[in-house]
Amino acid sequence: MASRSSANLLDLASLDISDIPEIKTRTLQMVYAPGIIPDSDNCSSNNGDSAALSPVYQERVIIVANQLPVHAQREPVSGDWCFNLDKDSLSLQLKDGLSSDTEVIYVGCLNVDIDTNEQEQVAKKLLDDYNCVPTFFSPELQKNFYHGFCKKHLWPLFHYMLPISPDHGDRFDRSLWQAYVSANKIFADKVMEVINSYTDYVWVHDYHLMVLPTFLRKRFNQIKLGFFLHSPFPSSEIYRTLPVRDEILKSLLNSDLIGFHTFDYARHFLSCCSRMLGLDYESKRGYIGLEYYGRTVSIKILPVGVHMGWLESVLNLHSTSTKVREIQEKFKGKKLIVGVDDMDIFKGITLKLLAMEHLLEEHPDLQGKLVLVQITKPARSMGKEIEEAQKEAYSTVERINRTYGNPGYEPVILIDHPVPLYEKVAFYVVAECCIVNAVRDGMNLIPYKYIVCRQGTQQMDIGESPRTSTLIVSEFIGCSPSLSGAIRVNPWNIADVAGALNLAINMPDTEKKLRHEKHYRYVTSHDIAYWARSFEQDLKRSCRDQDSRQCWSFGFGFNFRVVSLSPCFRKLQLEHIVTPYKGANRRAIFLDYDGTVMPQTSISKTPSEEVIAVLNNLCGDAKNTVFIVSGRGRSSLSEWFARSEMLGIAAEHGYFIRWDKTSEWETCSFDADFDWKRIVEPVMRLYTETTDGSFIESKESALVWHHQEADPDFGSCQAKELLNHLESVLANEPVVVKRGQHIVEVKPQGVTKGLVAEKLLSTMANSGKPPDFVLCIGDDKSDEDMFETISNIVSTPSVPIVPEIYACTIGQKPSKAMYYLDDTDDVIKLLQGLSASSDQQPTHTSHIQVSFESSA
Repeated sequence: MASRSSANLLDLASLDISDIPEIKTRTLQMVYAPGIIPDSDNCSSNNGDSAALSPVYQERVIIVANQLPVHAQREPVSGDWCFNLDKDSLSLQLKDGLSSDTEVIYVGCLNVDIDTNEQEQVAKKLLDDYNCVPTFFSPELQKNFYHGFCKKHLWPLFHYMLPISPDHGDRFDRSLWQAYVSANKIFADKVMEVINSYTDYVWVHDYHLMVLPTFLRKRFNQIKLGFFLHSPFPSSEIYRTLPVRDEILKSLLNSDLIGFHTFDYARHFLSCCSRMLGLDYESKRGYIGLEYYGRTVSIKILPVGVHMGWLESVLNLHSTSTKVREIQEKFKGKKLIVGVDDMDIFKGITLKLLAMEHLLEEHPDLQGKLVLVQITKPARSMGKEIEEAQKEAYSTVERINRTYGNPGYEPVILIDHPVPLYEKVAFYVVAECCIVNAVRDGMNLIPYKYIVCRQGTQQMDIGESPRTSTLIVSEFIGCSPSLSGAIRVNPWNIADVAGALNLAINMPDTEKKLRHEKHYRYVTSHDIAYWARSFEQDLKRSCRDQDSRQCWSFGFGFNFRVVSLSPCFRKLQLEHIVTPYKGANRRAIFLDYDGTVMPQTSISKTPSEEVIAVLNNLCGDAKNTVFIVSGRGRSSLSEWFARSEMLGIAAEHGYFIRWDKTSEWETCSFDADFDWKRIVEPVMRLYTETTDGSFIESKESALVWHHQEADPDFGSCQAKELLNHLESVLANEPVVVKRGQHIVEVKPQGVTKGLVAEKLLSTMANSGKPPDFVLCIGDDKSDEDMFETISNIVSTPSVPIVPEIYACTIGQKPSKAMYYLDDTDDVIKLLQGLSASSDQQPTHTSHIQVSFESSA
């Protein structure tokens, strides 16, 4: 049943997500409440919860991030709060990539605490003046949410740091997780206050809000929702150690589009979905998509860029030019290397300093000629690790300067106080080399900023710009793949980094210029506007079919998901089908075996007494023709259904057919030459030997390679390779190679369950007993052929009577069937209900039996 509510969030330990109050609006734009599929057969309208839309209004994008793009401070005289835009904020800068007609609303926290009695006034001022909607947390919640779960659990884990011991990282604290959930719920409340139409798009940013998609999707099933992760996403071996790993993955999958800076980050996410949730993904026309309960969740891979206009405006400032000249004078005759990093354990600051020390030791001639200026921004988190990193950096700088410095010369200058942007830009302009040596980082835009600053502008008041640059970047940062002209290093290899520094400062000017020009072309063409515009376009593409789909909500807590299906798709109830069943003169019933009458999870595949009994009861009705249509071999099916005298069996997807136990097995009228098996078997054996957990199933008409017990990623990769290999070697053979769920199958051309259904129905019609009732139930891709065949039966001349058709799949998922049942228990209950209403008279099907050849 569809779940319309869940338990109260007071019990956060159980992680049940509460129902949400009615959507609030602050404008006169029309709101549409999500709906439930009507329980009727009338499918002439697919309006559902996307009913008639109101006239087109101004398009809006709601940007949700941990921090609002505004600075807040009190006026010293009046004591009132005053605000100004943070022009360096990514949330603010990305607006340049959106249409000028698009209204942008920001939801996030302020950088200060606001007293409770001032919050309403502050919220009104921010909304009216800046289109900002603030989220207010208590000091304790803010501490546990941001400094607790975000910085103690997610941030270290996403940067590959595991809490191996109490001295290295914090063990999982469920109270911090509860604070994280509570904070995300408050964000959801604020979003729902301003979202007010089906035309609004919501764009959520970064790891602070990874469970927000579930809250939003639950409240508004057809929300248009994108998420972008600005930090690394770790490999599955790291991520799987997180106790709430499934909750976060399932929540992210409630988005329509998920963005990552690099393919590696996206690959790790997809691997986690495959290994932990059993989800497959595929690339369609250049887009990677995950099928999740009828919804296609798109994956976006695109690194963010810098705001060219903002950087160039800072370059043109008089204060910048003044600072540039000051730095040039101070370091006259010396080569300057610059590094700008947060004080963080993952930025590799100490490793960078050790590389500088190694360089000065190996090349004494550089002493007095080379200076590293390391600017460290204040730490964003607190803890023993940060304190130790600071202490180690200071002691290393002191040792280097004491060993290799002299009066008037310090080889390393550590700037650990807040530095205004114009001063950092000035250092970029002067420095001949920039080094980013992080051991793990998200995107890191420092190299991009350095490139733009070295290019300079025509308005700069410092003479001619150098227009050359050299970059040293760690292999483990997000911008590394896009900077092909940079010197890439392993930050842990100190000698390698020292060698890169030496190469960079001694590189010929012509090569520096070529590398710089290549980088500058990329940075200018892939700025933040390009990134935002591309993400917005992909989000619209991902949501474009949303209004034509019906949404059902299921599950509690973080097991909540929305199933997106055809408006006419609904559960098959006995009361809907029993009347036409009773009124039919001739019935055809087609049943798949595995996953339909036999649970997929069952170790024993022998049918139960209950299954045998219900099938025999159905076969006992003279009006019924009942068939098991399975991919299994005929010997197994014959043995299992030996007590079902009148049951028809189609084995190996219909290559073999038997109308009842007394009749002979027939084969389809295809070429019975199986010489191709001599080609296929050695190839499959090769992949079996190299893929632990895989095996070959040999059927009379087919060969199947199974990899469900293999490593998910490796098995999938091997399956793709095997598919290509077999298609190549079997190009001239009368067979088809298909990839299914954890299998690769080779079988004769034309052998499908759809063809079986067509021939069985035609045979019944040719015998003078055309069916006026057809029931077909299956659970996997091979059964979709049957659904399509019986759905098109109305246009088949060989069947003169238009029957009542009930095509039914197992589970709520995209299907060519119009109905669904939840599981095999539902199937058995339905069949028992039908058999109870049957006329129990002996039946004989031999009088309608016609060979395949004559019915073809």
